[in-house]
Amino acid sequence: MNRPVLALVLFVVELVLLFGVRTVQHMRTTGATGFHGISGRRGSPEWIGGVLFVVALFTGAVAPLAELAGWVGPIVEPSWRVVWLGIAIIAVAVGGTYRAQIAMGASWRIGVDASERTTLVTDGPFRIVRNPIFTGMLAAGIGFVLLLPNVLTIAAFFALLGAIELQVRFVEEPYLRSTHGEAYASYCRRVGRLVPGVGRDR
Repeated sequence: MNRPVLALVLFVVELVLLFGVRTVQHMRTTGATGFHGISGRRGSPEWIGGVLFVVALFTGAVAPLAELAGWVGPIVEPSWRVVWLGIAIIAVAVGGTYRAQIAMGASWRIGVDASERTTLVTDGPFRIVRNPIFTGMLAAGIGFVLLLPNVLTIAAFFALLGAIELQVRFVEEPYLRSTHGEAYASYCRRVGRLVPGVGRDR
């Protein structure tokens, strides 16, 4: 089994499904892409989060190519059980992320535009965690580290983690609090942020 090739194929499938297919579906439904790109003033948490997200995607794409070219090697040689566990986690995580995107309906966005007013989604996978899309993406990142344990996949995971933490805590949560008030505050008291039961507001 050529792990770098498999990792590259799975990474492309993830990008096509979560960004390509979902964007086309959103455009057909709403007439907009849902993309807001990197926003915020330079150096702000919002801007840093956007940059880290781009870094995570770029590094994740380069990781299998770099190993194929011999520029980096595995930190440890994973057993076939670990490889298949990584593949299974990626498959479930990407499928779950896509399901969460669909559950958002017209409220799905990449980034936040403070002038927009979208519906607060609390059903489906959003009953389990407040940010199931980000939970799924982080889980997929763990799967890629198991499948292809080199310095670049690890760096991509931590860049993604940093991007998500900044986006959620400093951008999305303040926006949702100001937009939905007590409805969102009550939701935060009931449901964890990224892990079920963890990160609920007191």
